[in-house]
Amino acid sequence: MSEGSSRGRDPREEKRKSASRNALEFAVTLLVAFVLVFGFIRPFVVMAYSIPSVSMVPTLEVGDRVLVNKSIYRFKEPERRDIVIFDAVANGKPETLIKRVVGLPGDRISLRDGILYLNGERQKEPYIVNKPCVRSLPKTCSFGPVTVPKDHIFVMGDNRANSEDSRFIGPVPRQSVKGEAFFRFWPPGRLGAL
Repeated sequence: MSEGSSRGRDPREEKRKSASRNALEFAVTLLVAFVLVFGFIRPFVVMAYSIPSVSMVPTLEVGDRVLVNKSIYRFKEPERRDIVIFDAVANGKPETLIKRVVGLPGDRISLRDGILYLNGERQKEPYIVNKPCVRSLPKTCSFGPVTVPKDHIFVMGDNRANSEDSRFIGPVPRQSVKGEAFFRFWPPGRLGAL
């Protein structure tokens, strides 16, 4: 028997090389997935947003974290009752805000005794549980009527007495809307679709 033929491959060495290849393949796959998620999906499709104020209580509490679909309004227009993230100037400074869409282009919006009227019709808003009309606070009991301009939406917080919304900042230009909040992922006890 020749010396070369007596040397077979060491099964332990083959196993080690196979494990190294598998580890390398896993690392490359993980790197590609990371690049896809944070390099493509996150900037263009979804983002996380932390609720900074009480303006959407009780629907969203301060510190809740939600996922925002950033691409949905490339394919459809915002609809009434959508919860949207948008850029605005509030309290004299640029901010990213979260509010509920209550009016679309051409709609007439008014408040009477804290109740929302859309095109003259009283609206049922089951998500409003806090007292929306506080006589000492401006624009909580009565407001409008105003007509939403073309390419704009009218937004309001669910906590009407504590919300810097379209009553104060005006209708929101459609191009300022960054996306629709669709899922709360924090805290775990409040996990769920919006």
